[in-house]
This record gives sequence, structure tokens and C-alpha cells, in this order.
Amino acid sequence: MPALKTKTWDASEHLDSEEMVFAYMNAAFEEGDPALVAAALGDIARARGMTAIAKAAGLSRESLYKALSSGGNPELGTILKVMKALGLSVSVESAEKRPDECEPA
Repeated sequence: MPALKTKTWDASEHLDSEEMVFAYMNAAFEEGDPALVAAALGDIARARGMTAIAKAAGLSRESLYKALSSGGNPELGTILKVMKALGLSVSVESAEKRPDECEPA
């Protein structure tokens, strides 16, 4: 039997529409894990071209890779610069459910 060939799954290969990017970032933010948010931004930046995103964010390509790597711990300012370069923004809403969102008793 021939050996089974596998390929590492790369999220950046599947971020081919604005809707996918928005859903991916929203899911990362909903988890509440800063490392996951940074990783998601890294995936999106790779999908759109890391060099171009780094330039638009005013960062070197190397520092952007480092900041958004699994061991990176980017500052909020870096996150915001990258989001702006990607054409994304952050909005805030109440974390509490509104009465119309509550499940029936």
C-alpha cells in the first residue's frame, strides 16, 4: 500500500472572500484569546500578501511575521495597524444579552 501523503492545513488558503475573512476574525475575537486573534490576523495577512500588509501597516515584513507568530505577543497598536492595513475595524457592543436575545424560560 502506498504511503498516505498529507498536507498541513493552512487557513490562509481558504480566506478568499471578505465574508470568510469577517467570519474568521469574528470567531477569533469571540474566543477571547489574544494569541488566536494574532494568529487569525497572520493568516489573513498571508492570504493577502504579508509584504504588502507589512508595508501598509508601517512595519517590516520580519517584525510582522514575528508579532503574528505563535510565540509573538503583539501590542494593541500593532494589532490595530495590521487591522487597518487589512481594511478591518473593531467595534464594541454589550457582552450582556439584550432581552430580545434571551432564550425563553
